[in-house]
Amino acid sequence: MSDPGRTLAGMRIGIVILPDQRWSEARRRWAQVDEWGFDHAWTYDHLGWRDLVDGPWFDSWTTLTAAAGVTSRVKLGTLVASPNFRHPVAFARQVTALDDVSGGRVLLGLGAGGIGFDSAVLGGETLPPRQRVDRFAEFTELLDAILREDGTTWRGEWFTAVGARSNPGCVQQPRVPFVVAANGPRSMRLAARFGQGWVTIGQGSDDVESWWRTVTELSERMDRTLEQAGRDPATLDRYLSLDSAPMFSLTSADFFAEQVARAARLGFTDVVTHWPRASSWYAGDEAVLVEAAALLPELRRAG
Repeated sequence: MSDPGRTLAGMRIGIVILPDQRWSEARRRWAQVDEWGFDHAWTYDHLGWRDLVDGPWFDSWTTLTAAAGVTSRVKLGTLVASPNFRHPVAFARQVTALDDVSGGRVLLGLGAGGIGFDSAVLGGETLPPRQRVDRFAEFTELLDAILREDGTTWRGEWFTAVGARSNPGCVQQPRVPFVVAANGPRSMRLAARFGQGWVTIGQGSDDVESWWRTVTELSERMDRTLEQAGRDPATLDRYLSLDSAPMFSLTSADFFAEQVARAARLGFTDVVTHWPRASSWYAGDEAVLVEAAALLPELRRAG
């Protein structure tokens, strides 16, 4: 069960850097989060995102490969990759390549995929929720198989693989860690089966307290899912995207510290914030990020 008495000791803190800046600017950000001591750094794996779709946007996997070259310790990942435009056969090659380039620092965030630009731009039909989860389940199982074993043949409802190769395999064995995005029962069962981590965004609410109630309910649901799966809760890392709340976590450094503390008390092992943007999504002041970064050692020692 989630431990209401959990302290901040050992809490890991990550940050998302949207792929909306040319590398001449983005390079500084990725190098800086490594220097500051963030535990993991992520980017969005989309072809375009919400009302930013008409602005600059760059490929996530190329961005992460470049980021691996200007960092040395921070974990790198997608928050999250989906089968909207990924096929497990080709994607497995990209994953093993980045894990090699980064020296085993990949965290692979996976999700079912939404119904926005990513699902429309290729001209296919927009799938209803049940079918998206069906596809996601097959995507996750096949990707797991390819990354673990060299030479996978698969014929499913959504994907086919014929002798798919993964040689030489991941640096991290038996494969890179999966961090599975899940709010619903079926996706949570996938996280319990395949995930080394589970990530949630909570559920939409008009105020911060209501949002935290949804996070609590989802955490308790994951407790029950793990119990039903016969899995030790200590073997699943729990990630919370703080900025899905109706208030940006970096509104102030004090507010950020409060939100990290609340997540820890609910049993989350990891939290994720976002690099502040000038406007629109995650609008904020980079000076607050600098203040929050200075708190990282204190947050980890608190207890």
